Amino acid sequence: MTKADIVNDIAKKTGVDKAAVQLVVESFMDSVKDALIKHQHVYLRGFGSFIIKKRAEKVARNISKNTTITIPAHHIPAFKPAKSFHAKVKK
Repeated sequence: MTKADIVNDIAKKTGVDKAAVQLVVESFMDSVKDALIKHQHVYLRGFGSFIIKKRAEKVARNISKNTTITIPAHHIPAFKPAKSFHAKVKK
């Protein structure tokens, strides 16, 4: 499902204009991105959490050059589904 599909689905269910729905969806995504950039978690009860995970420094191999490289510690965004959401998908 793409962002356009989400916008069309919400517009059909609510009867709101697609342009207004697209603005709301994009604003929601911008808010989530801004919070994660500030290292703040976003909790949506019954849906899940958008969190920042820290990856430790590690040593990896470049197999084409047969050398080792060090990948520095870094942060990545992640999604953790709520238990109720996870249970519904699992069925």
